[in-house]
Amino acid sequence: MDRKDQSEELLKKRILVFSIFVAGLCSIIYELLISTTSTYLLGDSIKQFSITIGVYMAAMGLGSYLSRLFKEQLIQKFIITEILLALVGGISVPLLYLTFVYVDNWGFSFMMIFMIILIGVLTGLEIPLITRIMKKYYPLKINLSNVLSLDYAGALIATLIFPFILLPWLGTFKSSLIFGMVNLGIGFLNFWIFSEETKWKRKQILIIAMITVFGFFTFLLLTAQVFLADWNDRIYKNPVIYSEQSPYQNIILTKGGDNINMYIDRVIQWSSADEYRYHESLVHVPMGLRDDIQSVLILGGGEGLALREVLKYTKVDTIVIVDLDPAVFNLAQTNPFLKEINNNSLAHPKVKMVSEDAFTFLKKNTSQFDFIISDLPDPVNESIARLYSDLFYKLCYRNLSPTGSLVTQATSPFYTPRSFWCISETIKSIGFQKVSPYHALVPSFGDWGFVLAEKSPSNIQSFTFPTELKFIDSETVESLFYFPKDQKPKKLKINTLDNPILFQYHHQDWSEWNYSENTL
Repeated sequence: MDRKDQSEELLKKRILVFSIFVAGLCSIIYELLISTTSTYLLGDSIKQFSITIGVYMAAMGLGSYLSRLFKEQLIQKFIITEILLALVGGISVPLLYLTFVYVDNWGFSFMMIFMIILIGVLTGLEIPLITRIMKKYYPLKINLSNVLSLDYAGALIATLIFPFILLPWLGTFKSSLIFGMVNLGIGFLNFWIFSEETKWKRKQILIIAMITVFGFFTFLLLTAQVFLADWNDRIYKNPVIYSEQSPYQNIILTKGGDNINMYIDRVIQWSSADEYRYHESLVHVPMGLRDDIQSVLILGGGEGLALREVLKYTKVDTIVIVDLDPAVFNLAQTNPFLKEINNNSLAHPKVKMVSEDAFTFLKKNTSQFDFIISDLPDPVNESIARLYSDLFYKLCYRNLSPTGSLVTQATSPFYTPRSFWCISETIKSIGFQKVSPYHALVPSFGDWGFVLAEKSPSNIQSFTFPTELKFIDSETVESLFYFPKDQKPKKLKINTLDNPILFQYHHQDWSEWNYSENTL
């Protein structure tokens, strides 16, 4: 073998090795993109990731089994597989977005599983094909170790760049298209290096296919903002005025008339039309019972609305607000609509902002607070349900002063009664001297619940409130602690880290309401 032939063979080896690495990278990225998109749109991250992993692995096994049917022109079949995988993987997220607009959740789940099966089968074809191609260049033992180690290395890189680079900087839509192009690039690279092994007519077909797919992806990338803006307008009732995909969540602001609405992962957080009812109930009912609150910890609520209410008490001299996502803090300080709604509360000199998980903050914090406000999202998945667990409330108890009190939003006692009373029972199990559930009508949400827990009950006999409140006064607040016969307490299990039963209760409550709506 002369030097030129040796050089060509070395190049082919390197291209094949590189192809294995990129194939492993792309396949895991597709899996993560589909799981994440399904979680954003349907919720229940554990369910979505479990389905994706299970179906994907089974489909890979099917693809590996089917690879035995390919006996000739293996490099050509590998190139075709890469083109098909690029197309299916690249359009997976755009297609799921479209599906979500036009079909129900069952239809979306069917499309999701169908896409996973296609990607899994094609991925399952890749490894056996490229292993058989490489046996020409390496002994079996070295060949297998090369293929598997590089494939796993690609998977590792995928899991690292996805949460830290792709999701925060590109989002799911653009990431799927870009990695479709990467997959297509592997097909083109192998087509170029091994071009002498493909007949001219088939070369023409492959060239046309690759140019067509590349052009299609380029068009979708160039029109991505238009597509996403139109998609948001179809999903939300009112025009979207702000949209951001942070490393943690999707943040949306919409505007209808004079009203601003905030959504996190498609779930409404508040509407400016009536958010004062929620935040006044959350803050002033507990604070109106005490005149000794000087330090306040707010968990969640990075948009500054609960903080706005706390700042109405001049005796409070220290306020720490902890929110996982710095993007929420940034939005609350820079968006003119939100700054007007929160009275620019985050700029107040008494306020200290901490971008951290609430559980982590409570665990390592050493100072104590007179009052803790837990204004966290609903327990729509196991990850959030841990922020309503017995251990979480034990940490809150430890972070309170001897006469301190805690209040938490607790979902709806009408729409999600199991969730509401589970939170109440969980807090009662911690050892607070007095636990008082209450609720208020917030039109955007319906009847909404809260739980107040006190280490040492106040001796104050009547409530005192700031005069500028719109909803809460001493006459109204008494009625908030009354529950009619159809909302009486239920005996339920407490929510623990080991068994986050709250998530199951919450899912069960809403499933029953969805079933009722569909059968009326």
